[in-house]
Amino acid sequence: MTDAAGLRSRTQEFLAAHPPATTDRAAFLKARFDAGLAWVHYPEGLGGLGAPRSLQAVVDAELEAAGAPDNDPRRIGIGLGMAAPTILRFGTEEQKRSFLRPLWVGDEVWCQLFSEPGAGSDLAALGTRAVRDGDSWVVNGQKVWTSGAHAARWAILIARTDPEVPKHRGITYFVCDMTDPGVEVRPLRQITGEAEFNEVFLTDVRIPDAHRLGEIGDGWKVAQTTLMNERVSIGGARIPREGGMIGPVVEAWRQRPELRTHDLHQRLLKLWVEAEVARLTGERLRQQLVAGHPGPEGSGMKLGFARLNQEISGLEVELLGEEGLLYEDWTMRRPAKVDFVGRDAGYRYLRAKGNSIEGGTSEVLLNIVAERVLGLPSEPRTDKDVAWKDLAR
Repeated sequence: MTDAAGLRSRTQEFLAAHPPATTDRAAFLKARFDAGLAWVHYPEGLGGLGAPRSLQAVVDAELEAAGAPDNDPRRIGIGLGMAAPTILRFGTEEQKRSFLRPLWVGDEVWCQLFSEPGAGSDLAALGTRAVRDGDSWVVNGQKVWTSGAHAARWAILIARTDPEVPKHRGITYFVCDMTDPGVEVRPLRQITGEAEFNEVFLTDVRIPDAHRLGEIGDGWKVAQTTLMNERVSIGGARIPREGGMIGPVVEAWRQRPELRTHDLHQRLLKLWVEAEVARLTGERLRQQLVAGHPGPEGSGMKLGFARLNQEISGLEVELLGEEGLLYEDWTMRRPAKVDFVGRDAGYRYLRAKGNSIEGGTSEVLLNIVAERVLGLPSEPRTDKDVAWKDLAR
């Protein structure tokens, strides 16, 4: 079942046994996972068939042609793009079987408890503490900029378990139950008027040691898998030509000739080419992932994604003139997902400002690209061998 023909045949047999038009959506997704057609490169029994990652496109094409439902990937993007690959690589067999199926079918939403008020760009400086108490860990601290925490059942969490060693070595990685009574989620209202982000306060939250991912003190290594996958999922999502932010601008240009000027035309051509280059680069990056784990190249993709979105949304507002200054709704809402294309130009312009912050600031990503992709010398780090408890804060 490791070639395209075999997977195509298997998918067609699955569709014949579970017709999308007459099968309940939830039942269809669970059956798809059990059949190994969720993510074919995962092991058998965990939603996959141990097939090459590139063959997922064969399965997806057959399912799409048949009108099969998807698992609403934007709603569960953190689980799919960050939690799942981390659990697959570092989780125990029990953790994999417990978490991956409800994650993929969308029964359980995940969020990411990484950044803190004093540890955003310098994430390794985090101060949330986890103290061992028998078979559990007691966690206290605060996290911030947590997308979807208000809708999440589970969270991936990094906390400091040893303050006596340098900051990168005293961190441990956990899976946190967001329904624990010690977890308090507060909305952070954004420039868009909405609050898709949150701050999360953890007060004596008990996490069983069975929900630890990786070894004690190895949390930074585990977190690197999450972060590299995060940047690939943000900057390298598969989109069609003229998909994403460039789509609405191109449509407005074609439908509204009275808005056109020579200067806007030149800028649109430049951004259209850059959007297409970014799309093809993302496709190449995904093909590179077939052979192994995500690398620092995803940071470059995410960096370009942020800049391009901000420039495109700015051009759209200028193109629409007075219309571009309108904003449809300032209502305080806590959405379960971000919808760039389905909203108006004003929303896209405002929301794109966050692209250079979320998933790693552009400044930090520039350093990653410089050091880990281009091989340039690292910046001097005076805190590298200093115990976390002795760092100035």
